[in-house]
Amino acid sequence: MGKVQQRLLVLLLAAGAIPAWGQKFYPDDPLWKDPPPRPVAKPRFVDINLYYDFFHQTFFEPDKEEIKHRDPCPSEGINTLGEVPDSGWFTNRLGTRELSLEELVRGPGDANAPAMDKPWVVTSGKNQGVTPGLVILDSHGRKFFVKFDPKSNPEMASAADVIGSKFLYGLGYFTPENYIVTFARSQLIVNEKSQFKDAAGGKRPMTDRDVDNILKKVPRDQDGRYRAMASLNIAGDLIGPRRYYGMRTDDPNDIVPHENRRDLRGLYVFFAWLNHTDAKAEQSMDSVVEENRLRYVKHFLLDFGDIMGSDSDTPKDPWRGRVYAFEFKPALVQFASLGLYVPRWETAHYPDIPEIGNFDSKTFDPENWRTNYPVPAFGLRTPGDTYWAAKKLMALSDEAIRAIVQTGQFSDPRAVEWATRSLIARRDKIGRTFFSDVLPLDNFKVQNGALAFEDLGAKYRFANPRTYTVQWSVFDNASGVKTPIAGASGVTMPRSDAAFLAADIHADDAKKTVTVYLRGGRVVGVDRTW
Repeated sequence: MGKVQQRLLVLLLAAGAIPAWGQKFYPDDPLWKDPPPRPVAKPRFVDINLYYDFFHQTFFEPDKEEIKHRDPCPSEGINTLGEVPDSGWFTNRLGTRELSLEELVRGPGDANAPAMDKPWVVTSGKNQGVTPGLVILDSHGRKFFVKFDPKSNPEMASAADVIGSKFLYGLGYFTPENYIVTFARSQLIVNEKSQFKDAAGGKRPMTDRDVDNILKKVPRDQDGRYRAMASLNIAGDLIGPRRYYGMRTDDPNDIVPHENRRDLRGLYVFFAWLNHTDAKAEQSMDSVVEENRLRYVKHFLLDFGDIMGSDSDTPKDPWRGRVYAFEFKPALVQFASLGLYVPRWETAHYPDIPEIGNFDSKTFDPENWRTNYPVPAFGLRTPGDTYWAAKKLMALSDEAIRAIVQTGQFSDPRAVEWATRSLIARRDKIGRTFFSDVLPLDNFKVQNGALAFEDLGAKYRFANPRTYTVQWSVFDNASGVKTPIAGASGVTMPRSDAAFLAADIHADDAKKTVTVYLRGGRVVGVDRTW
């Protein structure tokens, strides 16, 4: 039975709807898609205060005691193979099925760029905050959020936002359609309904002067045109961001604590790879969508203008990704050494490529990478979570990485080259690091009466080929008891009339094992120890 099903079962048992019994596997295991969602009525809009979120997670991080004193609880939201089923949170793409370069480059969509046949109506704008921005309607009535690059680093943030949306979509998450757009001032008009947000957060009618003041802060090309990133408004009824812990009480399908979800714990790996340090709750959005006459909540990731070497409005400070904004240990080390201790990351070399900002692979440490402030789901990650994410990332080829980087439409070929080489090197560091935490065997199947599998560590040349010990047992699905079969070792399946068999596999480290469960010659479950 899948973990999601188990959660539903617990709820039904508690309600007395079904009799209590226990077994590990059910006829429909392994599940690759969540059960149909329960319909959602009208969830309230939840607005998370940025400052509260920062201080709460920095100084009163949920589950801090659990992280400090004991092992995190097992990951949830997974099937019996340890994989994340398709749901409103995640859809299996890379690492589960083959994706063409065209699919990866298309990402969440590439057919809805803002129409240029008529001027865009600016419905609102702001001239304060990290990045000035506009909200516009094109001639088809489609709503876009338009964000600009800083004058010091043209193309940096806009490219990052487009590239990030495509990478994270390919890895399985829901992201908006982001487009690079170039336009003249005459493309923008205001009307009587246009609103402007001032520095105090107040709103008033917007004027052409407000638009001009925003555009004064952003770069122009040689023809006097403006480059920006235009993000298509997410479909559905928006109900605000989601947290990295807890559950939404008004969503009947939100039954797994967010800090325990494998797709959110594993997101640490993808964010570390992209150097997406601004991983606050505000960089997400929940939306009630309707599909097949059913309304349910779909969870989106937003705002990737701070990935790689960009911090949206400036090149990323070297400390980002290495320490939290408030972290006492590094400060104490500096104090005790009288400032003589120099962390390795402070010696990082960054190229003079304004479109990239500060981004490298040489000083990247996958295990100790940091977001700007603590994220509960990331702090509770297990080797199983990071292995799950790392194997998906390793399925992203060098060619695919380059193709997606090119969607940032960099003018300088050096930017494409540096970003591509850095991301490839960071990907390989991640694979080498997190594959070593487990016995990285995968892709189990029965072939010609034998159990076949791949050692991903050897496949990607992170480890030498290993010798494996395999012990077969009869598995009692009701009690969970394994009874070893005398003389049954090696990959050849033993002759047995048992409904379930289990194969315990280990190599040189007895603590790192993989147990594969089979029913009728079909793999139905995988457990790992580390």
